[in-house]
Amino acid sequence: MKRTFTFLTLFLFLVAASAHAQDLQDYQKAEFIQNNDTLNYRIMFPKNFSEDKKYPVVLFLHGAGERGDDNEAQLVHGGKLFVEKRDEFPAIVIFPQAPKEDYWANVEVERDSVPYQFHFKNTAEPTQALSLVMGLMDSITKQKYINQDRIYIGGLSMGGMGTYEMLYRKPEMFTAAIAICGGADPEIVKEYPEDFNIWIFHGEKDDVVLPKYSKIMAREINSRGANAKLSLYPEDNHNSWDTAFAEPELLPWLFSHNKSDRK
Repeated sequence: MKRTFTFLTLFLFLVAASAHAQDLQDYQKAEFIQNNDTLNYRIMFPKNFSEDKKYPVVLFLHGAGERGDDNEAQLVHGGKLFVEKRDEFPAIVIFPQAPKEDYWANVEVERDSVPYQFHFKNTAEPTQALSLVMGLMDSITKQKYINQDRIYIGGLSMGGMGTYEMLYRKPEMFTAAIAICGGADPEIVKEYPEDFNIWIFHGEKDDVVLPKYSKIMAREINSRGANAKLSLYPEDNHNSWDTAFAEPELLPWLFSHNKSDRK
């Protein structure tokens, strides 16, 4: 009986792993090269993609744990969500991968104890990883099949920090954003468009990146005339992205925003 249970458990695990891998195959592997530096990324196009149509774009920035050079780990959190909703929300979805020793946001991180201490330097020069992402987005968004009114960004943890910084460095590019368990120097909000929309998520029990960082950013964004929606999860620790991705209104909210509505 015990052996049967073990085999069944292994079988179910392999089936789930195979299905997950199949989902991620919808993302094509690609490289972006700028000044002899290379950025790995995955990109998923809508079904029946045509260059004669116009599509929204979603840029998603992973967390620190998914850094590397395999061009796969960045899809672990969030990659499947966009595959599952591909028919409902056809879009070009981009998941870049930061190298192991780089970071999306310009920030010094003290990891000697938890919670980590963050010293944001968002107004200084961007990291090499973020510079490459900016170059990638400049390259992709100039294509004729991109809907310039519907370019979105999101990220979790380190990627949430990168999301805030990208909004500072490219304030006119993005239509709306989601930031999960991230943070930034609130001073950068002065560059955000006044009518910008962002949904911020954080776990109240987060002992890695304290929820105060999201609360400060939401307060600062709203005080300057933009629209920050803040969702705090009382029982979540750092992996609040699991609950955020399960929000039934997450993608409907994101894709509902259109710059043309603000003109």
